[in-house]
Amino acid sequence: MLPNKPFLLFLFSFSILLNCKEATQNLTPDDFYIEEGDNTKNNYAEGFLVTKNNNHSILEIKNPWPESNQTFKYVLISKEEAAKTTFNNDAYDGIIITPVQKIVVTSTTHIPALELLGVEQTLVGFPGTDYVSSNKTRARIDNKNIRELGKNEGLNTEVLLELNPDVVVAFGVDGKSKSLETIKKASIPVIYNGDWIEKSALAKAEWIKFFGALYNKEKEADSIFNTIKQDYNEAKILAQNANAKPTILCGAMYKDIWYLPNGTSTEAQLLKDGNTNYLWSHTKDKGSIPLNFEIVFNKAQNADFWLSPSYYTSKDALLKGSSHYSKFNAFKNDNIYTFANTTGETGGVLYYELGTARPDLVLKDIVKICHPELLPDYNTFFFKKLK
Repeated sequence: MLPNKPFLLFLFSFSILLNCKEATQNLTPDDFYIEEGDNTKNNYAEGFLVTKNNNHSILEIKNPWPESNQTFKYVLISKEEAAKTTFNNDAYDGIIITPVQKIVVTSTTHIPALELLGVEQTLVGFPGTDYVSSNKTRARIDNKNIRELGKNEGLNTEVLLELNPDVVVAFGVDGKSKSLETIKKASIPVIYNGDWIEKSALAKAEWIKFFGALYNKEKEADSIFNTIKQDYNEAKILAQNANAKPTILCGAMYKDIWYLPNGTSTEAQLLKDGNTNYLWSHTKDKGSIPLNFEIVFNKAQNADFWLSPSYYTSKDALLKGSSHYSKFNAFKNDNIYTFANTTGETGGVLYYELGTARPDLVLKDIVKICHPELLPDYNTFFFKKLK
């Protein structure tokens, strides 16, 4: 699961084409057309690069956490080629035999990529399995095919070393983790996945190509991403046909401070692409914007829609948090929408798992909520009206 910062609760952090088919979570690799050709270039993502050589590839991970200026390099090579090739181990952070047979990932956002590529059976361990929402992966957890590894802040290294995965895909908040250092010392490669700090929704989704490289499924990953990109851009174009641009409020208070996405965030970009007027779109702060209630109320009292009101799952819960919420027009007009009520069997919020991989669905939800006439037969996937 991603770092448990309060502001993440306020962020927006399966239909394939923009026809009016209802979305389904059970997407498979067969739903995508696999194109011929070899494309290792990224359209949007800046945090990783795959370079092909004669008998192996080099995977570079660049600046995988905020304020990082580090680059990590890994050799991706088949078992047969590795047996007859010598590398300077000091020049690389790990040598990974591909296709990967056993993997540990540490964020729910990594799981959709494995499922879309059809390699979810290689997942052998995960920290915080209760946060996993996918029915397919939950079934493997229930069947004991995926071991519980505790928490990201302190992985159960004993169990992990027993699993002996080919690679651990981690995310770094600051690059300091005793658990990950222990794993590295056991000669298990650790790769930091930096999808969460990319600057756009499509850049984050493009990290499926990172997983494609680990499994020798570059063509499949490229085709899947191209389909998602096309779906996203079609929704963006469709939104421009709207006659009105509704005003948007986001977030809610946490300990008397209201946190909102800043204007350069992925969330603000999605709202812009959905042809809406996010009231703080002009801001350029890093991270979320902390404001007091009076400032937010003065600016957003008459906002048309209120999206993602923190962790609140009902209007009654909102009022228990603060009776002042009832003063907003969006509250009075029942125009509050949340993804907090769309959960898996054990309570994991589906948006936190799938939203990064499927920004096209997030954007279509926004278009449906704010411009319902443009998608009359589409049912929102993540966002539901707060009742």
